[in-house]
Amino acid sequence: MKLFYVIIFLTSLLSSLTSLQASKMPNVVIVMADDQTWFDAGCYGSNIVQTPNIDRLASEGMRFDRAFTATAMCAPTRQQLYTGIFPVRNGAFPNHSKVKPGTRSLVHYYQKAGYAVGLCGKKHFGPAESFPFQSVKKNELSEFVKQSEPFFLVYASNSPHLPWSEGDVSAYDPEEIDVPPYLHDNIETREAMRRYYAEITDFDRELGEIDALIKEAGKTEETIFIYTSEQGAQFPFGKWTCYEVGLHVGFVMRWPQTIRPGTTSNAMVQYVDVLPTLLELCDLPIPAGLDGKSFAGVTRGHTDVHNQFVFGVHTTRGIILGSESYPVRSIRNERYKLIRNLNHSVAFSNVLIKGDGSTYWKSWVRDAESDNEVATLIKRYINRPAFEFYDLLKDPYELNNLAGQPEFRKPIRKLDSELTKWMKQQGDLGHETEMTVKPHRTMQ
Repeated sequence: MKLFYVIIFLTSLLSSLTSLQASKMPNVVIVMADDQTWFDAGCYGSNIVQTPNIDRLASEGMRFDRAFTATAMCAPTRQQLYTGIFPVRNGAFPNHSKVKPGTRSLVHYYQKAGYAVGLCGKKHFGPAESFPFQSVKKNELSEFVKQSEPFFLVYASNSPHLPWSEGDVSAYDPEEIDVPPYLHDNIETREAMRRYYAEITDFDRELGEIDALIKEAGKTEETIFIYTSEQGAQFPFGKWTCYEVGLHVGFVMRWPQTIRPGTTSNAMVQYVDVLPTLLELCDLPIPAGLDGKSFAGVTRGHTDVHNQFVFGVHTTRGIILGSESYPVRSIRNERYKLIRNLNHSVAFSNVLIKGDGSTYWKSWVRDAESDNEVATLIKRYINRPAFEFYDLLKDPYELNNLAGQPEFRKPIRKLDSELTKWMKQQGDLGHETEMTVKPHRTMQ
C-alpha cells in the first residue's frame, strides 16, 4: 500500500516538474517576408522604405548586419532554415523542390519537447512528413498564441513577392526613390520599386499585428521574436543569384530575457545556424548532423564572431524559364567574395528576363539600344565569367570584378580552396549535381 502512495507521489511530482519546465520554455515566433532585399527597411539604413514595426523591433532587440541565406530562392531558403542543413545536402537546392525523405525539421524537435508548432501562410516545402506543421489560419492566430503550452509560430507572408499589388502605392513618390547602382534608373524601374516598397510597408503592418497579438497575450517577455527578409527581391542581381543583394538577409531578434535592446552584431550567421541557436536558447538538445552551429553566444553578448565563411548555391534547372544548366557557387569572408559560374559559356536566364510580368526589364532592353551603359549592365547579368571576385569593403554592390588582378591571387586561392572543401563535404559536384535535377516544366 505504501508503495502505491509513493508511486502516486512521484508521478504527481514528475508531472509538476514537467509543467514547471514547460512554463519556463520560451515561445518562438518567426515572421518571414517573401523576397525582400535586406537593406529595404528603415533599421537597415533606408530613408525611403517605411517599416516602423521592423524598426521598433530592432530597437527592442538585436539587428544582425551580416546574416545570409545559402540560396536566393524561396523553397531552398525556407527548407534550410527549418532543417539546419544546407540545400545540396538536404536535397532542396532547386526552387520548387523538396528535401530528401526522412529529413527532420524544427517541427519534430519542438513537438517532441511539448511545443505546439504552427505555420500561418506560405509553405513552399516538402514532403509533408518532413514539415508536419499545424496549419494556423489568420483568424486562429490569437487563440494559438494564447494557449497554455509553449508554442513555435512561423508566420510566412507572401509579401513583398511579385506581383506587388498590396499596400498604399501613393505613399511613395517615384521621383524620390534612390535607385541603387546595380539597377538601371528609368521611369519603369522607379515605378516597379514604388510598388515593391508599398508591399514591404504592408508586410510591416502584418509583422506589427503579430507582435500586437503576442503583447495582448502577455507573452512578450517570454517570446523569442524574429523578423527575417528571406532573400533579395525579384530585381536583377538579387533573387536567383549568389550576389550579396540576393544572399544577404535582414535578421532581427528580440528576447527581453536575454538580448539587450538596441544592439547590433557583425557576426556572420547563416539560416542553417538559426535552428541550433533556437534549440540552445530554449535549452533543448541540438541533434547531430546539422550543418548549422548555434550563435546563442552572440545573442547573449558574449561574442561578435561566428562563421569565418558563408556559402551560396544556385541552380537554374528548378526555376521557371531558367537556363538548362547554370550552376553558381559562392563563398565570402568578412571582406572578400568569390563566385564560380560553373557553366558560364551559356547565357543565364530566368522568368524575369523571359516572362517578366512588369515592364521594367523590357524597358531596359529598349534603352540599351541607345545607351551603352545599360547594354553593359544587361550583358553583365546574362553573360558572366567563370570567376568573379569582389572587395566588399570597397565595392558592396559587386560592380568591379577583380578576379583577373594579380594582387588578389592569394585571397582568391584561399577562398577557392575553402569553397572546394565545402562542396566536397556537402556532396556537391557542381554541374554534375545540377544535371540530376528534373528541369522545370516551363524551362526554355
